[in-house]
This record gives sequence, structure tokens and C-alpha cells, in this order.
Amino acid sequence: ETPVAFRNVSAAELRENNTGQSLPYLFTQTPSVVVTSDGGNGVGYVSMRVRGTDAGRINFTVDGVPVNDSESHSVFWVNMPDFASSVESIQIQRGAGTSTNGAAAFGATVAMQTQRPGATVAMQTQRPRLEPYFEASSAAGSYGTFAHTVRGGTGLIGNHFVFDARYSNVQTDGYIERARANMSSYYASAAYYNGGTMLKFQTFGSSEVSYQAWNG
Repeated sequence: ETPVAFRNVSAAELRENNTGQSLPYLFTQTPSVVVTSDGGNGVGYVSMRVRGTDAGRINFTVDGVPVNDSESHSVFWVNMPDFASSVESIQIQRGAGTSTNGAAAFGATVAMQTQRPGATVAMQTQRPRLEPYFEASSAAGSYGTFAHTVRGGTGLIGNHFVFDARYSNVQTDGYIERARANMSSYYASAAYYNGGTMLKFQTFGSSEVSYQAWNG
């Protein structure tokens, strides 16, 4: 009965489809979403539209914080390689959505939620990571494409503290000429939980070296 048309993408779907391509490729099968890649294989410069609306009119948020560029209102996914490995869920609202962040929320809203480990299930909608974990994964594909990811976390320490981190490297020669890219990214978070209260610090960034494949 909601007045907003939306689609939730779960952590299971993200994990199943995450092979190193830019994050928009993980929800190409959702309604009204069209994704294009300058390099032709989903790595490097990627753009997306929802209901024909470009990224300059789509409001992208991470944990409620806008990530649209302040000048162009767009999002440059080449600067966020393998960000999907740190995302727990995504909600795509088609049309004018519920977000009040910025002028870009006209065509659609893409709300990304990062990992939310915690002390009690009641505090959150995602399953908490209460135990320490470590994961390493690699993928290889056509046109010299490789993706490597290492991530881990402490689990719950002293019933209050959780630390998580990730490092990724994605590189490709590209499907077309001048489309090669070599991108690395990191994500780190520290959270404090106490009853229904959560205080969380997180940071993420990347370095990317890419050739020029756009405009022919």
C-alpha cells in the first residue's frame, strides 16, 4: 500500500551477483534500471538510469548520507570499486521517493545500507555479526579482468564494540580499446552499541588509474 514503487535488494542477492563489476550491475534485473559501461564489461566508468532518469536526478545515499557529487549531482562509480562488498542491502525507489536529501531525489532514490553488526537483533533489520570473521575471494574473467577482496571483522567485543575492514583490487583491459582500469578501494568501520544506541564511524575511499574510453 506504499505510494512509492520500490525494490529491495538483499545481501544474499548482492553476494550471489558480486563478481567485481561496478555496483549498478548488481541490480540491472530490477524494474526500470538501465546500466551502461564505457569499457563494455562493467568495470571502470559505469552509468545508470532509472525510468530514463540519469544519475544527476537520482538520490544515492550510504547509510542515509548523500554521495552525489555536489557540482554535477552525479555519482562516479569508478571511484567506488567493489563497494558492493561492504553493502548489506539496497532499496531502489522509482520515481519521486521518500528521501529528503538534496535536489537529486527527483527521478529515483537508491539507498545503500552498509554492514550493521550489533548486539541484538531488535536493534536492526540485518543479521548481526557476533563472531569474528575473515573472508578472501578472487574472481577472473574475460579481457584480463581480475577482482580480489579481503575483508574481516572482530565480532562483538565486550558486548559493545565491533570493527570491520575491507580491501579490494579490481583490474581489467576492457572490452574495447582504451578501456583498461586498475582500481583499489578500502572500507573501515568502528561501532559502539549500547542497548538501542549505536555510534558508528566509517570511512571508505579508493585510488583508480583508468584509460579514456568515452567519446570514442
